[in-house]
Amino acid sequence: MEIKKEQNGTVLKLILSGRLDAVTAPDLDKVVQNDLTGVTDLTLDFQELVYVASAGLRVLLLAQKRMKKQGSMKLVHVSKEVKDVLEMTGFIDFLTIED
Repeated sequence: MEIKKEQNGTVLKLILSGRLDAVTAPDLDKVVQNDLTGVTDLTLDFQELVYVASAGLRVLLLAQKRMKKQGSMKLVHVSKEVKDVLEMTGFIDFLTIED
């Protein structure tokens, strides 16, 4: 998985491509742990993300908890396959997803 960062002040956009699974989730976890200080608006762009596993869902949950305290988080360009996983796991109920 590749993570591209676009930051403008307190607004951070992370563009994810590839697979968010047990192998790559630690990379996103590092970003969540280290790069969200001062961020009030986090956007995760899933346009090029093809797969999310449970390890990836865990990192999304951690990011959502952190951003709930300091601002907002949304997912954009979520594919049908990834959206299906979010629906089956109940994550769709507490994540903000925009088309």
